[in-house]
Amino acid sequence: MSVHAPEMPILVDDETGVWTTDALPMLYVPRHFFVNNHMAIEEEIGAERYAEILYKAGYKSAYYWCEKEAEEHGLAGEEIFEHYMKRLSQRGWGLFTIEYLDIEKGEAEVRLDNSCFVYQYGKVNRKVEYMFTGWFAGALDQIAESMGNSIKTKAVQVQSAAEEGCSHGLFTVAPVAS
Repeated sequence: MSVHAPEMPILVDDETGVWTTDALPMLYVPRHFFVNNHMAIEEEIGAERYAEILYKAGYKSAYYWCEKEAEEHGLAGEEIFEHYMKRLSQRGWGLFTIEYLDIEKGEAEVRLDNSCFVYQYGKVNRKVEYMFTGWFAGALDQIAESMGNSIKTKAVQVQSAAEEGCSHGLFTVAPVAS
């Protein structure tokens, strides 16, 4: 296994200890800590209810992130979505690949390899990366809106590497029917 240092800028405020990457404050926590908390909440309220909550929160967070990062780096259109997938990959969630992207149509397909959730859950024969769905729709909607398009989208997880016979995760984003 080869390794390398993080590919994103990380600054730590000397007075507050707050970490930032680009223009946003960040947290650095062990993967097992985060996923174990995720699993505990899922166990208490159920995966379906937890997915609904995470979708809304993730949508809002991705929308905000894309807006701030576009301003910080002078990015527009597809560049923002590409930058988002790159940063998600660089932060250890997994490796995200854009398989298809059409912002004007409100459509995308994202592949996920080496998911942090699958590493912790293993092969449990269900989709375990539902946390990411709201992220993709929020990102796409923010980018579309910044381009003058009022389209609203919905993302779904099509498959997970945690499912038998699947080697990677796959997500689709499509417009919400009016």
